[in-house]
Amino acid sequence: MQPGSLTDPVPFGKYALMGLIARGGMAEVYRARYTEDAASKRVLAIKVMRPQLAREARFVDMFNREGQLAMLLKNRCIVETMEIGRIEGRHYIAMEYIGGRDLTQVLRRCQESNQRIPVPHAVYIAARIAEGLAFAHQLQDGDGRPLNIVNRDVSPSNVRLSYDGDVKLLDFGIAQALMKFTSEIGVLKGKFSYMSPEQIRGMPLDARTDVFSTGIILHEMLTTEKLFRGDTEFALMEKVRKAEVPPPSNFNRRVTPELDAVVFKALARDVADRYQSASELAAALDALIEGYRFDPKELRQFMRQMFRKEYAKELEEAQVPPDGRGADTRTGPTGAMSVPGDATGGFAGGSAAPATRPQPARAPAPPTAPPPVATAPVPPPAVLPPDDPAIAEDGDKPKGFWGSLFRRKK
Repeated sequence: MQPGSLTDPVPFGKYALMGLIARGGMAEVYRARYTEDAASKRVLAIKVMRPQLAREARFVDMFNREGQLAMLLKNRCIVETMEIGRIEGRHYIAMEYIGGRDLTQVLRRCQESNQRIPVPHAVYIAARIAEGLAFAHQLQDGDGRPLNIVNRDVSPSNVRLSYDGDVKLLDFGIAQALMKFTSEIGVLKGKFSYMSPEQIRGMPLDARTDVFSTGIILHEMLTTEKLFRGDTEFALMEKVRKAEVPPPSNFNRRVTPELDAVVFKALARDVADRYQSASELAAALDALIEGYRFDPKELRQFMRQMFRKEYAKELEEAQVPPDGRGADTRTGPTGAMSVPGDATGGFAGGSAAPATRPQPARAPAPPTAPPPVATAPVPPPAVLPPDDPAIAEDGDKPKGFWGSLFRRKK
């Protein structure tokens, strides 16, 4: 399948492919736009199932169920899926194209530059993750019956921070709706480092497992350290089972006792001691945000400054229209849609690309008013093998949470 390029798009049904973002175990993701509507310049991400997997009905069924579930999830904190279908025998899912970086890349950049995500920013990001999960957990079918969706794969690689300051959950590909969306018994999916104790044990799961995973992400944003790690897979699983959590304030003096308490409750080993829903966690975090007087625009500024070169490339590429005939001022700068990670349709970070939606081009945020970023040196984490490699913009090369930190470009 020809991927096309920005200046030489390749037809794919009613879409024009403008380059391969990356490929994963189950699918390839392409940058695309509509061809039938000449007035529309909206950039999309087209996820196309690999042809060798399409020969088996169970993989096609898994792929289509992922798309059907994703189309139900219409929320500002979840990536939007517009369409599922088949073109020229190729199964695909069309979704919005999110500009920015995933949280894995943000944490890695923080470590490389000896910085931290500011505490208010981290609390806001976690609150929006919880908000998106709460929407999915409460979703009902047309008859008003709960779908009982549990994501089971809430991890930094599935959280996208856009250059406009949006926070989006990228993937519900292995989510489980007890009525319609099931997985094979005994198969542990997701990433061990971000599982709950009950998930590691193979016990029945409900929404509180996603609350625990969100707590892990919040802890790691506050400390810039992995919470659970081990020299072997078994050792790692034991750490998760025990759920022994040091207070984030041990690593970051800017963390208040109130925030420590929220983290501890989200990470309670016993599900009865946890927040009983993602909406409860979101409410607790939003209450803390009020005390910080945080403006979401600060996250936009933080992202544009943290990824200054990448954002500059966005501005440059936004001036190259799909037909290559001159500047297209109807599309503004964003980043890249995340890319497939595992056979269940997970996503990891992609490369820079054009806009998500029509808007005037924006200049980078001025460097005169940077967000408050602590610059105290952060001790490097232990060198560990990746827990569950994700596919990133460099093709099929696996990357763990801190994977590329030890393969820095010279």
